[in-house]
Amino acid sequence: MQRLGSTGDTFDDEGTFVLEHLPEPGAFLDGHDVLTDEDHTEFHATTWEIFEERGVYDMTFGYNLAKLNLDTRHPNAGFRYAEDADEEGVLRAEFTPTTEFCPAGNSLAIGAFRAWNGLPERHEYDLVRVRVAEMHNESASLNDDLRQLEQILEEDGEVPGPDALREGSA
Repeated sequence: MQRLGSTGDTFDDEGTFVLEHLPEPGAFLDGHDVLTDEDHTEFHATTWEIFEERGVYDMTFGYNLAKLNLDTRHPNAGFRYAEDADEEGVLRAEFTPTTEFCPAGNSLAIGAFRAWNGLPERHEYDLVRVRVAEMHNESASLNDDLRQLEQILEEDGEVPGPDALREGSA
């Protein structure tokens, strides 16, 4: 299995927390316990494994989406995480794409949602809520889709399939 690893100056070393190479936590994480240092890197290592298993890849860069957090060329992109202050067992994950017009923002965020919530035994959370950072030009509609997928998951107890939003069941 390919690991996060580093390749010269392009990527931070696996298991490091380099704050200046991560996006600022946005509104979705405000008021919640943002993971830093070891807490962030431990959950992110789990994320890498889950994304690898589930095939959550950024096709633009040709790598596991978790590697975006280590890509020094995009210091304001990637995931930030926070434990929900109001709901025990809930993690919030905010995805900041590389650009405000990232055409893959929706598929990457939904892929992350499905991967984390499809393998809950791999982490300590009952639910991982995912949102796209407000800097994305379509964040409002993308986040509506993610809320609908959460609702389906909570009602059915299963991660919604790829056609859930198209079928109008959301």
